Amino acid sequence: MAEQRQRALSTSGEALYEILALEKGATHDEIKKSYRKLALKYHPDKNPDNPEAAEKFKEINNAHATLTDLSKRNIYDKYGSLGLYVAEQFGEENVNTYFMLSSWWAKGLFAVCGLLTGCYLCCCLCCCFNCCCGKCKPKAPEGEQQEFFVSPEDLEEQIKNDMERDGETPITLQPTNATEKTQLIGDSHRSYRTES
Repeated sequence: MAEQRQRALSTSGEALYEILALEKGATHDEIKKSYRKLALKYHPDKNPDNPEAAEKFKEINNAHATLTDLSKRNIYDKYGSLGLYVAEQFGEENVNTYFMLSSWWAKGLFAVCGLLTGCYLCCCLCCCFNCCCGKCKPKAPEGEQQEFFVSPEDLEEQIKNDMERDGETPITLQPTNATEKTQLIGDSHRSYRTES
């Protein structure tokens, strides 16, 4: 389905003008006037028994919507319906880039670079191996030790040992029910009076 749509798309940018019975490069007022005239002629309420009129009305509305939007009209005039499809897929700001990269000279440049270097990834691989793994790898500043990985289990064990050595034992159990008293709640009532 996508291939058929791709083949049906034109790059001339004239079909929408033909739907509105206009020449390419028509003014905004000419587009509006032609749209109103054709919309009245093919409106589904005026042609209830004609399904072709409803389809024609949809085409007229689509042509009008595209040609009255300045950015879509610029893309359509330059690249045709294929340009509108690309704008829908990749965004309007990327249409020029898409067509530049799909031009014959960009493809030729890519092929020549590949033939001259012997591979398309050599620059990327060379940088990666030299900077990430090789002799150009960034080194830690002088005087600082390099960080090393400590597993979470070893870290927990180290914390337990430190606390036991200091005479404190970590609390490892939670109260099982609400009636159990903890160290924070005492038996006596506390008063917070200030003596003045």
